[in-house]
Amino acid sequence: MAEASRETILIVEDEAPLASGLADLLQGEGYATRTAADGRQALELYRREKPSLVLLDIMIPGKSGYEVCREIRRQDLRVPVLMLTAKGQEVDKIAGLELGADDYIVKPFGVGELLARIRAALRRRDAEAGAEAGEPLAFGDVRIDAQRMEGFKGERRFSLTPRELALLRLFLSRRGQVLDRSTLLDRVWGLRYEGTTRTLDQHIAQLRKKIETDPARPRFLLTVHGVGYRFAEAYGPPLA
Repeated sequence: MAEASRETILIVEDEAPLASGLADLLQGEGYATRTAADGRQALELYRREKPSLVLLDIMIPGKSGYEVCREIRRQDLRVPVLMLTAKGQEVDKIAGLELGADDYIVKPFGVGELLARIRAALRRRDAEAGAEAGEPLAFGDVRIDAQRMEGFKGERRFSLTPRELALLRLFLSRRGQVLDRSTLLDRVWGLRYEGTTRTLDQHIAQLRKKIETDPARPRFLLTVHGVGYRFAEAYGPPLA
């Protein structure tokens, strides 16, 4: 059993046996838990309990997981949100990431994988809270206010998720260097992913929409085929 923890995890799941099993598992690991069976109850518990992390099923009654995630992000940009889904389509994953979810876990999932992702998400939250948030980040015509979790490209304002900010910090600290996928996942997600997950690629795609003039022809965040990504050392012409 893990050491006792005061962290509270909100489980949003309408399948009672799964919700009960998750609660038992997490309590056995030292976490406190709260459980909601629909979207409206989830938001009520979130506002009242202010949990440390949210496990959020997409297909729930009342309000969908997407709606719940959107509302949570309006109130809090930093609390980790891990979406649970039985769907494997890329569109479902992308939709969750666009709304600010930190990660998604496809059912059925292993206990070890779930616990590893929860621990990694909580470690990232703590690391981000301890980082110097006041130092502005800038490149080309983009300015990032890390404290407000927002940026400007010229006059256009955009919001950032904690994961997107962590990716930018890492890329800017390694300008010009090629970072392979395993390094990016290990440094930003906090664990090594196995299999064919495209979590990283989807986050890169969303980030490009915010910082690039033409996401299809990026100038900053460049793909190194077969390896990973590289942040351009200097602002240059778009790549073909």
